[in-house]
Parts: sequence; structure tokens; C-alpha cells
Amino acid sequence: MLRVIGAGLPRTGTMTLKNALETLLGAPCHHMAEVFGRVDIDAPAFSAAAKGEFSDWDGLFEGYAAAVDWPASAFYAELAEQYPDAIVVLSKRESFESWWTSATNTVFRRFNEIDDPSGGPWLAMVEDVWDYTFDGAAREDVAAVEAAYHRYHEKVRDTIPASRLIEFETGAGWKPLCEALDLPVPDAPFPHLNSTADFNARIAATMQGDEAAAPAE
Repeated sequence: MLRVIGAGLPRTGTMTLKNALETLLGAPCHHMAEVFGRVDIDAPAFSAAAKGEFSDWDGLFEGYAAAVDWPASAFYAELAEQYPDAIVVLSKRESFESWWTSATNTVFRRFNEIDDPSGGPWLAMVEDVWDYTFDGAAREDVAAVEAAYHRYHEKVRDTIPASRLIEFETGAGWKPLCEALDLPVPDAPFPHLNSTADFNARIAATMQGDEAAAPAE
């Protein structure tokens, strides 16, 4: 059963958040990094969810205590309804411009580098989740993406009661999470993972056949 639901977009510190939540909860946190090891399970499920045709969230997230990043975060509203006791964490950067720069230099580049643009359940899932989140805006239309980006954040605030929602900006540290979960602050420093350089190095290693370097957002 999920105790924490991420609503933040990719490239909003979600790998850091995954690591922090796993430390706090002592259980796995779902993230795009997980999807690469279970594409056959996750890709059809999230593609179906984007079409309103999926409901077995308990089965999909069996063994997980939290879910952040795409594809799960796109369905924060459905998950908040399924898990009414879970808190919702809206991770975000300081501005659209900073998010756009980071996303363009990492995940969007990855989308464009895939050799078979018409095939593969993972890519189909990503496109479905993109359209679901950004109202079908074309990625090359920056103005349309920005408008959808702001609508998305306002929809999160309108959908999730303030008592359940944590707006978590980069650098917020342990305190907001620990207070919401009623847990002590760990002695360890708050993690800081998956910078743009880290992301692109991991992708390069993966494309060279290093199976240990799984792509992540």
C-alpha cells in the first residue's frame, strides 16, 4: 500500500526523492528507473491508465511503499483516491525555464535518440503519459508545453487537499517529508542524485552495453 504518492514531473529531483523515501520508509519506491526492469508489467498498465482503462493499482504497486516520477506521478489523482491515507508530494523546480532546460538536456534527448520511434511498449507508454499530462501539446511547441505545465501544477493543487499536499522544492531536505510522515529526521545527509551530467553519463554507459547502468529520470 502506498504511503507516499509523487505528483512531480520528471527532472524535479525524483531520483533523490526516491532514495530519501526508501530510507524513511524502509521499502521500495516506484520510479521510472524501476520500469526498465519490468516494462512488460508497467508499460501496458500505464498506457491503459492514460486511456482510463486501468484500475488494479494494488496489484501494480505490490511491494512498494511509495511511487514518484513518471509514469506513476501522472496518475496522482487516481492514486490519491485509491490510497486516501497517503501524502502527495509535488516535487518541482523553481521555474518552468529551469525544468525545461533540464528535461530538454536529458529525458527529451533520450526520447529523440530511440532508434525505433514507432515501436516498443516503453516508448508508447511515454507518449501516452506525455499526452495525458500535457494535454497533447507537441514537445517542440514550448509555449504550449509551458501553458500545460502551469495547468498541471494548478490541477494538482485543486485536486489534492492542502492537508495532504507537500510542495517539495529542490533543496527542501528531510524536514517536510519527516513532518508529514511523522518520522524522525535521519542522521544521514539528504541525498542529491541524478544531475544532468549523471543522467547523460548513465545513458551513455547503457548504450555502450553496461547493463548495470539503467536509465533513470
